[in-house]
Amino acid sequence: MKEMVDAKKNRIGTEQALALARSAKRVLIARGKKFVDYDMKKNAPGDDELTRGIMGPSGNLRAPTLRIGKTVIVGYHDEVYSEVMGC
Repeated sequence: MKEMVDAKKNRIGTEQALALARSAKRVLIARGKKFVDYDMKKNAPGDDELTRGIMGPSGNLRAPTLRIGKTVIVGYHDEVYSEVMGC
């Protein structure tokens, strides 16, 4: 099932964003030219670290955010998108 949410109309706050990330097996957080890859079963970060990575300065989940199967990608990074989507 595909679902698209307009981040300008549907704000996702910290609690809901953390729940999304914690429900994934893998979370990739991209910022600029760098990214962090968390295996949520083996090296899940604490709430503070995860919040710093996935939340924007406005207090909402950063965009773009994608959930593909059990993987959540926050932010944009060519290498991450290519790997996860097989492009």
